[in-house]
Amino acid sequence: MPHAEVLEFIKPILQADGIELRIVEFTDYVLPNLALADGELDANYFQHIPYLETFAADHRLDLTVLVGVHIEPMGLYSQRIGSLDELRSGATVAIPNDATNGGRALLLLQEAGLIRLAEGAGITATVFDVAENPRNLRFRELEAPLLPRALADVDAAVINTNYALEAGLVPLQDAIVIEGAESPYVNVVAVRTGDETNPALLKLAEALTRPEVREFILEKYEGAVVPVF
Repeated sequence: MPHAEVLEFIKPILQADGIELRIVEFTDYVLPNLALADGELDANYFQHIPYLETFAADHRLDLTVLVGVHIEPMGLYSQRIGSLDELRSGATVAIPNDATNGGRALLLLQEAGLIRLAEGAGITATVFDVAENPRNLRFRELEAPLLPRALADVDAAVINTNYALEAGLVPLQDAIVIEGAESPYVNVVAVRTGDETNPALLKLAEALTRPEVREFILEKYEGAVVPVF
């Protein structure tokens, strides 16, 4: 996970502003939000917005987003076409068959203008929520790790970055469409609601979105992690 490495990178930036950044690493996805809500942490940086919103609602925590930093993007890939314009009517598009990634893939296709989902479908969308499909795309649902190998048999496939990289794909170069800053799956810094104007936390947000941080992320992770600022 890149979060701790990005925070280590900005430590000297904050130190120059008189702020000491202490990084506490967790091994699960539950404790960081509980520790933030309890005041043990001033902020956390490990999750995307859907997870934050769901966790906060389920545990009745008053947490909010301070700043979006990066995305580990999902992309649409193909061995047959080089642009959306070439995607033929009736084309077969493979997507992950699990609920989380399947909905995410459909949101990406909607963002690309290929389909329209039923109102309210959101991040839990399934193929049954496709309300408009002007190109009559056919969806093949497969296990996420198998999608790169399916590229030879389908017109296009929506693939998670980790599996794309394992298959030798370079997300920023090879994806026809890729998630960007408009995606709800942006990884964010979360704070307690009301702390969004805390001067030290505002400096944290400013440090995380500097040009040198953008360059660090792009160079170090080579497309597996993409800054959204």
